[in-house]
Amino acid sequence: MTQAAANPFLSPSSLPYRLPPFHEITEEHYAPAFEQGMAEHLAEIAVIADNPEPPTFENTIEALERSGGLLDRVSTVFFNQASSDTTPGVQEIQKDVTPKLSKHSDAIHLNARLFARIRAVQAADEAEQWLLDRYLTDFTRAGAVLGEEDQARLRELNEELSTLATTFQQNLLADTNARAITVDDVAELDGLSPDAVQGLHETAKERGLDAGYLITLVLPTGQPALAELTHRALRERIHKASTGRGADNAELITRIARLREERARLLGYANHAEYVLADQTAGTTQAVAEMLDRLVPPAVANARKEQSDLEEIAGHAIQPWDWSFYAEKVCKARYDIDSAQMRPYFELNSVLSRGVFYAAQRLYGITFREREDLQGYHPDVRVFEVFNEDGSPLGLFLGDFFARASKRGGAWMNHLVKQSALEGTRPVVVNNLNIVKGEPTLLTFDEVNTMFHEFGHALHGLFSDVRFPRFSGTAVPRDFVEYPSQVNEMWATDPEILANYAKHYETGEPMPRELVDRMLESQKFNQGFATVEYLAATLLDWAWHTAYTGGDAEAFEAEALRNAGVDLPAVPPRYRSTYFAHIWSSGYSAGYYSYIWSEVLDADTVEWFKENGGLRRENGDRFRQRLLSKGGSVDALTAFRDFRGRDPRIEPLLTRRGLL
Repeated sequence: MTQAAANPFLSPSSLPYRLPPFHEITEEHYAPAFEQGMAEHLAEIAVIADNPEPPTFENTIEALERSGGLLDRVSTVFFNQASSDTTPGVQEIQKDVTPKLSKHSDAIHLNARLFARIRAVQAADEAEQWLLDRYLTDFTRAGAVLGEEDQARLRELNEELSTLATTFQQNLLADTNARAITVDDVAELDGLSPDAVQGLHETAKERGLDAGYLITLVLPTGQPALAELTHRALRERIHKASTGRGADNAELITRIARLREERARLLGYANHAEYVLADQTAGTTQAVAEMLDRLVPPAVANARKEQSDLEEIAGHAIQPWDWSFYAEKVCKARYDIDSAQMRPYFELNSVLSRGVFYAAQRLYGITFREREDLQGYHPDVRVFEVFNEDGSPLGLFLGDFFARASKRGGAWMNHLVKQSALEGTRPVVVNNLNIVKGEPTLLTFDEVNTMFHEFGHALHGLFSDVRFPRFSGTAVPRDFVEYPSQVNEMWATDPEILANYAKHYETGEPMPRELVDRMLESQKFNQGFATVEYLAATLLDWAWHTAYTGGDAEAFEAEALRNAGVDLPAVPPRYRSTYFAHIWSSGYSAGYYSYIWSEVLDADTVEWFKENGGLRRENGDRFRQRLLSKGGSVDALTAFRDFRGRDPRIEPLLTRRGLL
């Protein structure tokens, strides 16, 4: 059998739900599948563009929706692996294929004959018109109306930007791994639980160290161990390792920022932010700027008050590596609670099955069955089949929860198969987290919250009920996509759900009621810090894409934070520019504001659930049917209004974050 014939990407998977046949896929399959996939896709596009028949919705728009099947199959699997379990071979393929994919996209969007056919199509109904409008918008924003000379320059910009984004991602992963902190003296780990210390020892062994302990870095600036370590010098080492990441990216990001501005101006926009916002629910840069301006002063005032409280208990000026440690002390003093006290009640399997899954079952009626006969892309990946209440199949959920050197930082959701009535496909989605594996694996409450958050994205994908792949699941505006996932966080602290999963991993005893009450009360603590570190990152993103005109990256960052009024030395941004993967390599450029923009909708929706009895099936059904199932098939804010009954209000968010 030839290599081409043996390539598992060449035909749709025969596994349940078209789960990719990971047991058959090797690195050698990717490059030829990409090459053949792009060639087949362009051939399909040529047939559509050159069709002698008059353009119709079916022979043009629907044909476009059906095209590119092979390329889609290999792309979803490859880029999931590039993020979740990369290798040197995968990284080389990524460097090679990313600019080719950029050229491929331009070859479609800048095809004049194809664009002419799209513009000539007449839609038969509202659903067809919505998809047609999206295609017209996509092609126009991709440069279809530009002249030949401008299109040629646009192709150059897109190709270089795609290459730079890949380089940024790979530089950051390598530097994050290289900056892991080695500790030889176990005494320096005072404050960590015995299980946590043992986990660091196991991590060191996994990374090839004969002895000692290894503290790996997570993606944000703040590192979890800083809340517990009593050794101040070690805390400082960890913090400086975190904030020093990405030195190799400093010149690279200035290049990206300049190229993005040039591209935006070529397309008729004042800057990259204006280009991005034109296709988001926020609509204009002014709307975002006004919201951020409203949030900064009270958030900074809260953070300064919190810093004063910390310095009173510390007896010295608070440095960034001190904040979490003394915040933990203040939290314990005020609420008689600390992270180590709670972790035994948050064992991973219990949080997953008795928390995340149980909440979805109570709210939506769905059930889960682990499919050990189905293989994921890594031994740690678990596969679950998901069923509707009537027993009908819904889709597959893959959970990849553990950190490893081959996985990028952070947490995210991917589609492996998109739901589409046109294609007859049900959804296959994956959640990635970066939890340090242990025996048992005990979580912080932040990690619990992240599990609920990412599963909110998974539900958005699983509940998709659309005809066209273009609208499946999370294919919504960037500043709307975080909204359903943030809503799902509310169930992490719902009394019924919390009581079901928060049980001691050794005794099975539920978390004591008084500890639960203190934990819930403590969630209001340190909101000034949390809001400022987020706003600082958001305003950095905003400055890079509205105000950068050249110069040194570090100097520009300092000036941007100062001008925005968020340059608090003890509260660094959640991401510094050189390791801000969201905006340089993950699709959130000029869009990091979307978390708090979506939180306006989220807080308002949580208020609706509380007004209507909380964890009730009829509430879940309404949210599923009127919003989650729609994907991008309707205007996002129209779907919100249909669910909520009115436009969103910001007051619930201001109350939640203590900003009134």
